[in-house]
Amino acid sequence: MTTRAGFVALIGEPNAGKSTLLNRMVGAKVSIVTHKVQTTRARIRGVAMEGDSQIVFVDTPGLFRPRRRLDRAMVAAAWGGAADADVVVLMVEAHRGITEGVERILEGLQDIGEGRRIALAINKIDRVQSEVLLGLTKDLNERYDFSETFMISAERGHGVDALRQWLAQELPEGPWLYPEDQIADLPMRMIAAEMTREKLTLRLHQELPYQLTVETEHWEERKDGSAKIDQVIYVMRDGHKGIVLGKRGETIKAVSQAARAELEDFLDRKVHLFLQVKVRPNWLEEAERYSEMGLDFKDGN
Repeated sequence: MTTRAGFVALIGEPNAGKSTLLNRMVGAKVSIVTHKVQTTRARIRGVAMEGDSQIVFVDTPGLFRPRRRLDRAMVAAAWGGAADADVVVLMVEAHRGITEGVERILEGLQDIGEGRRIALAINKIDRVQSEVLLGLTKDLNERYDFSETFMISAERGHGVDALRQWLAQELPEGPWLYPEDQIADLPMRMIAAEMTREKLTLRLHQELPYQLTVETEHWEERKDGSAKIDQVIYVMRDGHKGIVLGKRGETIKAVSQAARAELEDFLDRKVHLFLQVKVRPNWLEEAERYSEMGLDFKDGN
């Protein structure tokens, strides 16, 4: 039996569907999925098995024009993930087409593309007519010489199997990098923090999209098989603390319940989740916070 294993980087603009595709490929929820842009901070790796191949996905932050230190660190992580991968998949939204952001990414591919297989995945194909799709495919392939083009709907699963099968055969021969039953190499503490952050992002909508972060401060395995998880939500101002807590604590309670339910489903056991909210005005400038998110503080310079 010839086994294959390697890294696949999913790149694209924010909201292109990278996290949705990763979660569908892996068959479990390992990456935060919201309707907000720039929600994926760390380079989350999900592991998918396809035949004798082990595909390790690097889910990169969306590529966009960075303004703050955190943004710059995220974009550096995205390009770093792509440059380190065996295969790169560029995801483009069918209904948005070739935006200014996509054009910048195509330029960036010239720098990392040499000697690397780069595939194009046009996502959300159910949102456009077939002639629009064919025109977009032609236009993108004229701008960059992609190894292969796939038309998919990450949300519905259309075309995903074909993409996974192609990726499996493109990886280098070699032993598997992870145990067969391991779906992510991200520490469970970070996955738990991401799940809580997703619930906060969904609940708070426009109020606090990027000015908070969640860290798992303590994780205790109990004798009865359950887990006690203590998390801290860091916000930048006192006013933000009130928004996260909500009237009579209703917001934090709802977030806690939703995050706990998802964690129990993910871990397949009982979870005791305790959330605290702390004000840290300068958390965006603290190297330690970046390490917790799997980012390099220096990349934000």
